[in-house]
Amino acid sequence: MQFCSEIMQIIHWCLLSLIVIGVYFKGSYGGIWNIWDLSYWRCVLKKYYQCPDNDIRYYMYTPHTGTKRIIIDVRNRYSLEYSNFDPDKKNVLIIHGFNGTESRSPITILRNAFLSTKKYNIFTVDWSPITHFPCYVSALSNTRIVGQCAAKLYSFIMNNGGIATETTCIGHSLGAHICGMISNHLTKKQHKIVGLDPARPLINEFANPTFRLTQDDAYQVQVIHTNAGFLGEINQVGHVDFCVNGGRFQPSCYGHRLRRARCSHFQSACYYAQTVKFGNSIMGRPCTAKCPKTTSNWGLLPGKPIPMGEQTPFGIRGTYCVQTDTKRDCPFFQ
Repeated sequence: MQFCSEIMQIIHWCLLSLIVIGVYFKGSYGGIWNIWDLSYWRCVLKKYYQCPDNDIRYYMYTPHTGTKRIIIDVRNRYSLEYSNFDPDKKNVLIIHGFNGTESRSPITILRNAFLSTKKYNIFTVDWSPITHFPCYVSALSNTRIVGQCAAKLYSFIMNNGGIATETTCIGHSLGAHICGMISNHLTKKQHKIVGLDPARPLINEFANPTFRLTQDDAYQVQVIHTNAGFLGEINQVGHVDFCVNGGRFQPSCYGHRLRRARCSHFQSACYYAQTVKFGNSIMGRPCTAKCPKTTSNWGLLPGKPIPMGEQTPFGIRGTYCVQTDTKRDCPFFQ
């Protein structure tokens, strides 16, 4: 019976992986028949955790360098000093999700929003060689070493003038869970984490709290839900959660169901970028913790609206419902 249970678990895992593959499928991958090509499945599964790792790279952007990225080497104590790092500015670490890269949207949308303020040192963690399509299962496992190596970068910044209370880790999808894992390797948990539609596939089934984003990972954990219940986590995950436009599908996303899901999942980064550039431009009203909202009744509660995103007051708790007033928040996905 135990053997049969394990077989069924493996089958369940594989089926869920294929669902994720279908959601992220693009025509540029050469057609669905590529799944029968063995070279298509050359996934990288890290068996040894040692940082630095050649498949995980750190970059920095500053108002002085603009969109020209600078490689950060945590083994070189002068790496930040020679890279226009300004300890008087705030710091943001941005971590992409499955099949992503630091040099592609939506990460570049976030990066450019922070650059426009001229107030931040912007760090990105690129782990694209070990999270490429269609290898979601191996990517999920590899998040552990990425969290460990990202913690090395975080500590390097703190040891070279960075201030913890002025530092935020922002992760999209699997990147949100990696932000949470960073605290596993620190003597003191982070000050603030923002999870942009934290990934859901296989997380609920196989990830314990140590390897997923929870309230214990920072003094303030903010979560923005835009595709809850499919690619994104459901209900309240952080100290303060924002359920946007009902939390399931975003009004600027069109096409078949899978395309709408993928677009909605990425939309969380677009909303956050908007709040970086335009302050209190998106407001949330207190509501019940269930997200997504399955009816037109969102369960609004008494209380003052608060800004979502970069201007969310520290110490706020609960779930807030957001309704956007535009249908073209992220035109690069249309």
